[in-house]
Amino acid sequence: MKYIFVAGAPGSKWSSVVKNIYYSPSIDTSDYSDERTYYHDASGEMQLMHLGAYFDPGMESNLPENLEDYSKEQLEEIFDKEFNGEGVRIVKSHIFCNHIDFIKKTWPDCPIVTVLRSNDSCLGWWVRCGHFNITYPKYDKYYKDLKSMAKIIDNQNTDLEDATFRHKAHRVYNNNRLALILGIQQPADTYRQSYIDNDINVSVIV
Repeated sequence: MKYIFVAGAPGSKWSSVVKNIYYSPSIDTSDYSDERTYYHDASGEMQLMHLGAYFDPGMESNLPENLEDYSKEQLEEIFDKEFNGEGVRIVKSHIFCNHIDFIKKTWPDCPIVTVLRSNDSCLGWWVRCGHFNITYPKYDKYYKDLKSMAKIIDNQNTDLEDATFRHKAHRVYNNNRLALILGIQQPADTYRQSYIDNDINVSVIV
């Protein structure tokens, strides 16, 4: 298993899901840098929420929207240029929501973590977390404005919910169970997370 793919719309709280498995000893964290972090206080206290490379059209780790027009080798070149360490690489992109079938077919041995919340919850949380003032990653090139963002979130959630159902994804309720299903070592107790308490629906397509 080379990759763990993570798919979720902006505001789905998918970054918290990533953060709480990121420090498993099994994960390649070489995509981390101080420049690739973002702290926010939307939960009531200032916390590190964004870390590591985010792959999306127009972002620093630029990913083409039309994934199916690229070969496996071309896409892996895009993914791998952000890493130089050892371990499983977490590759996260909002647009993966629209390409679950392609990812599953192209990397059948790599799990896909899906993170879902309602459209309104996603948009409201994303605005609360910083809106277009979020410093990393930058959203303005692809998502442009709030009206466009709302439409894209609706589209991403629709496709992701459909794929999660069709692929009979395994619903999980905390990050310890998620690590177990992914086959990675458990993260430290510091990173315990209940998905029920955090109002997120997390599933794994294997």
